[in-house]
Amino acid sequence: MQGSGRLTRADLLPLERYAAERPAFRERIIRHKADRQLSLGANMTWCFEDRLTVQYQIQEMLRVERIFEPAGIADELAAYNPLIPDGSNWKVTLLIEFPDPAVRAERLRQLIGVEDRCWVRVGDCAKVYAIADEDLERENEDKTSSVHFLRFELDQPMVDAAKSGAALAAGCDHPRYHETMAPLPEPLRLSLLADLH
Repeated sequence: MQGSGRLTRADLLPLERYAAERPAFRERIIRHKADRQLSLGANMTWCFEDRLTVQYQIQEMLRVERIFEPAGIADELAAYNPLIPDGSNWKVTLLIEFPDPAVRAERLRQLIGVEDRCWVRVGDCAKVYAIADEDLERENEDKTSSVHFLRFELDQPMVDAAKSGAALAAGCDHPRYHETMAPLPEPLRLSLLADLH
């Protein structure tokens, strides 16, 4: 099921077959995602997306919404394909998590702009800040969203350094949320290298 590039309708299982294969596919995804998630502090999770995680999201949307018509499938592909890395970038679903609703509302007010202050670094190269929410704006003047989509675009020297074994780091330097993970855990680093093709 895993290849490279954008997903097409041919990569997706029909609903009936997906229902039969879903338990095994779900177990595979859980293992796969474990090496592609980063907890940055107590309230922020980065889910690094790739072709397999996106395929799972599309299959789940088709299943939940009972979508089987070609136009509906095409809409889901168009919505989710942009989350697949292009070979010189990493793409992240950013989750900001505060269990208490009152605390969440207050903290999301305090964290306006946090998505633009997330960064990655390859070895001694400069920090690369996120290009956030290219599909639609997810914050307003009152608060930020609890979900953002980030793209980290690497230049060729950064890609080369990563492939040569440079350590990876990630962080957020928003005034109200300052966290760094350096270096990234080895399973995550190795998984992210696979996105740089």
